[in-house]
Amino acid sequence: MSTTDSPAPGSQTTRMPKAAKRAVWAGFFGTLIEWYDYALYGAAAGLIIGPLFFPDVIPASAALLSFATFAVGFVVRPLGGLVISHLGDRVGRKPAMILTVVLMGVATVGMGALPTAASIGLAAPILLVVFRFIQGFGAGAELAGALTLVSEYTDHKRRGLYVGLVTCGAPGGAFLATLSFTFVSMLPGDVLLEWAWRIPFLVSALLFFLALWIRRHLEETPEYRDVVVASRERDETQRVPLAELFRHSPRELVAGFFSVAGHNVTNYVLSTFCLSYLTLTVGMPRMQALTAVLISSGLGAMAPTLGGLVVDRIGAKKLLIFGCFVGIVMTYPLFLALQSGNVVWATSAMTLMTVVGVGSTAASTGTYLTNLFPTRYRFTGVAAARELNGAIVAGPTPLIATALISAANGGIGLVVAFVILACLASLAAVLFGTKTLGDRQPEEVAA
Repeated sequence: MSTTDSPAPGSQTTRMPKAAKRAVWAGFFGTLIEWYDYALYGAAAGLIIGPLFFPDVIPASAALLSFATFAVGFVVRPLGGLVISHLGDRVGRKPAMILTVVLMGVATVGMGALPTAASIGLAAPILLVVFRFIQGFGAGAELAGALTLVSEYTDHKRRGLYVGLVTCGAPGGAFLATLSFTFVSMLPGDVLLEWAWRIPFLVSALLFFLALWIRRHLEETPEYRDVVVASRERDETQRVPLAELFRHSPRELVAGFFSVAGHNVTNYVLSTFCLSYLTLTVGMPRMQALTAVLISSGLGAMAPTLGGLVVDRIGAKKLLIFGCFVGIVMTYPLFLALQSGNVVWATSAMTLMTVVGVGSTAASTGTYLTNLFPTRYRFTGVAAARELNGAIVAGPTPLIATALISAANGGIGLVVAFVILACLASLAAVLFGTKTLGDRQPEEVAA
């Protein structure tokens, strides 16, 4: 196995510094917005979506309905990922990346301006679902596009570092979302439910305009331009990227799908489910629960960058395997700490899992996925693997975890088994899956 998961031979290793720097920041801010939006909605689902949009049901059912609307955004992600990644592979990375951030920004700000059920009745949850669909459609290609963009702009010797920096946008977005909800939650309950809950959603417009400004000045990646030029020189007819993916890389697609399962489940348990679990099931005061999530996500925000440095030293596969083992070993102690209701134990366990476990898998899955697929359909391959898993595994995770806790009458055994099973699936995919581009011979890469 190549220890650096190097790219295909012949790819450029000398990059334009300004263009590469712009690509990294474009990817970082887009990922930050994606995860700010999703973590924001996850925090809202655990605290205020139920009483605002499902006021006529009991609290436990309102929580399930809130997390069901959270999962809705993931159902449409594969469709958005495939449509926008098709655009990215056929027309160019830049227009695809602009489209993703526009869709996410419009949807999140729209949710912040949405009337509640008290004002427009049944239309409120229906419109909420519509905005979640728009948000999910755009987000379906965001991280896949960011990973593709950065991996094609940066030298393979430093690729792990820069991909890790981009993936820092995920815990960074979760941190900002939790921070914003922590501030508004300090207000009296009636003020929070009346208007203050809208502030974190509307503030996302600032991030949206910043990301849009950066992306408007992007250039196409050198690798993508090389592929387009080579195709024209051979007078080849442009092929459908999705068809090429299924024809040439079905095994890589399956390996990619399962490789992110452990990361997705663990991440959404920590960033979304834990807040609801601590407040509704354990009975921890809301501010203590928010503080625990805030500290763990804040300290975990830089972990993917540190993990990226490790990727550049030992390779993405080895770090991903390590992250899976951490998830397997740490899940039961994590839930024991949460179940205790002690804010110090809960915060410590969540921080350790976020920094070591999620930090390792966040840094490694990005490089691992981009090295599974060749340039001509890389965007589509990464989007398909990530977003199919997102729809089937990640999106329903808070809902599944809530249902498992309810089925066990508050016990943690079933939800612990669920997280461990996801980590085992990722471990198996990486150990027994397929070779990355860095592991293949030149003739295999060109095929």
